Amino acid sequence: MDKMPEEDEVSPVSTAPSTPTSPLEFKMLPLFMDFEEFNICQPAPFSYDDKAMLELERCDYTQRITYQMARAGKTTRRVRVYSDGIYDLFHQGHARQLMQAKNIFPNVYLIVGVCNDELTLRMKGRTVMNGFERYEAVRHCRYVDEIVPNAPWSLNEEFLNEHKIDFVAHDDIPYGAGGVNDIYAPLKARGMFVVTERTEGVSTSDIVARIVKDYDVYVRRNLARGYSAKELNVSFLSEKKFRLQNKMDELKTRGKRELTKVKVDIITKWEEKSREFIDAFLLLFGRERLNNLWNESKGRIIQALSPPGSPNGSINGDDPDAIEGGESEDEYMELPPEYAAGNVVSGKQRTTQNRRGQVNPSLNAFDEVEAEDEDLPYTRRSD
Repeated sequence: MDKMPEEDEVSPVSTAPSTPTSPLEFKMLPLFMDFEEFNICQPAPFSYDDKAMLELERCDYTQRITYQMARAGKTTRRVRVYSDGIYDLFHQGHARQLMQAKNIFPNVYLIVGVCNDELTLRMKGRTVMNGFERYEAVRHCRYVDEIVPNAPWSLNEEFLNEHKIDFVAHDDIPYGAGGVNDIYAPLKARGMFVVTERTEGVSTSDIVARIVKDYDVYVRRNLARGYSAKELNVSFLSEKKFRLQNKMDELKTRGKRELTKVKVDIITKWEEKSREFIDAFLLLFGRERLNNLWNESKGRIIQALSPPGSPNGSINGDDPDAIEGGESEDEYMELPPEYAAGNVVSGKQRTTQNRRGQVNPSLNAFDEVEAEDEDLPYTRRSD
């Protein structure tokens, strides 16, 4: 049997990181920690750390490096380049500027100076992040080799010699302070200034402007995450308003979710019913059923599509009652033989008859009188 540990025995504490048992369980690093156990990659040391001090002692600053030598890579030691700033809300513009400073020469040891809160507040204004947060953001950038905390606003000869700085990297825009138009002008005159480019479209001021623009959105989000109105510097009425808006948005989201669920259920049920309708239709009107219906109704369809025959008693298929121009009372008929004597025209004579076939004798008399006055003998026309 395995030996059970005694009560006074203390099991050794494993230094290896424990494997999380659930996705929500993970190891939290302390805010202040020793990075010695991270032997592959570590953040940049501060200027007073042993690693930075050792690098400073190895540098032979008596051997000055010119710009041409640094560009050509003809140096016997690493070129020490210094870049300074506030680095508030560390963003991609800061990282790109440091990347340019790191790669401006073939063999660069990049030193970054970060001003403290007191100096920044006096010279520029309030920052969003405090000094410690800004230091940590910069020293965890992979282009940085060393951090100088509490950096001065303008550089003098003493500071340059203390840190053995060969070149200073910054953008070429004149930066005025304390009545001076450009604090980097002396370095430019001495040939110790190298130019980096700014990243367009991003800056700390732009990020702050975005936050101010969407102030209500961020306040509501932080209230929903558990921040108090006092922590957010929000009044009592504003807090109630923001919380009401959060409740309304939550109800809207829930309503959309439920509506989507109902739509999905309706579509699913409709698909099921449509399959049943299709199956029932195929049973009633399948191929065999349609063939039977066609055979049964084929004769009726042909009879319905054929033209009707001529009616009985019509002459040449024409209806005597349907004459072009409508039903007219003027028709031609054969006169009886008694009207053929004298100077009355025999044969076909125009007469008027009504619907019952009775001849109107008044028109015949009028025709005879008109013929006698004109003394025009009538001859019998042959049919």
